This record gives sequence, structure tokens and C-alpha cells, in this order.
Amino acid sequence: MAFAIGSLGLVWGISNLASGAAADDFRDVEARLLRFETFNRSAAIRMLEGAAVENVGACDNHSQRVLLLLEIPLADAALRSGAFHEYDQHIQSLEARVRRILNCSPRESFVWLAAFGLEIEHGVLNEHSFDLLAMSYETSPNEAWVAVRRIVVAIPVVFAAPEAVRQKILTEFEHLVSDRFIEIPARAYLNAPAAVRTLLQSRIDQLDPLSQSAFSDALHKLRS
Repeated sequence: MAFAIGSLGLVWGISNLASGAAADDFRDVEARLLRFETFNRSAAIRMLEGAAVENVGACDNHSQRVLLLLEIPLADAALRSGAFHEYDQHIQSLEARVRRILNCSPRESFVWLAAFGLEIEHGVLNEHSFDLLAMSYETSPNEAWVAVRRIVVAIPVVFAAPEAVRQKILTEFEHLVSDRFIEIPARAYLNAPAAVRTLLQSRIDQLDPLSQSAFSDALHKLRS
């Protein structure tokens, strides 16, 4: 999955905290993760496996979102390292968590995006898959923290998307650049196949000169 956040040096000592304190800690972790701060793999595993996790309800949106944000890069790391059994376990856990959250909170845009990402992990790209992505757009069209993650997942498959969804992907890419959330769109651009870069460039060329210049500067910085 494409939400990897990286590795870190922060240890979250929550295993012995009461449930109320744990909820406060989850909110702190959420704030850090939404800013793409780095995290410690061991700490993430402790949060997922510890007593605090067992006490988190399916309708505790903040905590459940933290657990998704923590486990997604763990699944990605397991896949990259060839730990396929661990990867399968994480995917099954993510799928179960996504179902529980959406049953409780069907307008959680990030969770719809996670569901779409899981479809990609299974090699499935069909009408149903893109319906999940469309739900993510419908439930959160203007939240930057969702949007920057959404383009990372959506841009590589933009040509497979139905036309209506494709236009949402491209429009969101444009808006992020024009609103100066540039680094992640620039990374997505550089990692995209040549044909996708050509398509994205056609949208960049429609932006105002300052936005075009800022995007060009971001590309230069990432390439250097």
C-alpha cells in the first residue's frame, strides 16, 4: 500500500495506561501521523497488540484511524522485506478494521481510501474498486490530509479509473499544487510512469505561473 510514513525514534509507552489516558495518547499519535512524522516500528506493534488496542471501540474514530495509519506502513514494510506471512496477517487485520469502522462510521473518507488501497494490494481494479475511491472523494473532497494520501494511491492507477473518477484524481492533484501542498504531489509525479507524468504535466501547465514555478522548484529539489 502506498501510505508508507517511514521509520522513527519515538516510543509510545502506552501498554500500562488506563483506557482514558490511552485515548488521549491516540489523539497525540494521530496528530503526529497526520503531519507525516516518523514512528518506531516496535512502538507501533505494541500499540496494535497491547491492552490499549483491545479497549478501543469500533466507533472511536480517532483511535481507529491511528491504528490504520500505524498498521498500513507495517504491512508495506513486511511486503518489502519478503515477510509474506506477516504481510498477510496485517492485510487481514486492516480489512477487518476497515469493515468495522465503516459499519459504524460510513462517512470516514480515509477508511474508504484504505479500502481502495486494499483492493490494489489484492491486484483488483474494477468498477467496485473505483466505487470505493469515489466514496473517499464524496465523503471528504477538501481535506488536505486525506487528499495528499489519496493522490499517492490514485495517481499510479489513473488510466484505469473511470472518466469521472479520473477527473477527480487530476483535479485534486491540481488543487493540491495550487494550494501549495506540493511535496507529495511532486513525489507522486516523479514516481509515476512516463505516460502519467505527461498527463499530470498537462494539468500543471494550466495552473498560474507561480504554482507552475513552485512545482518545478519542488521537482528540482527532489531530484537533486
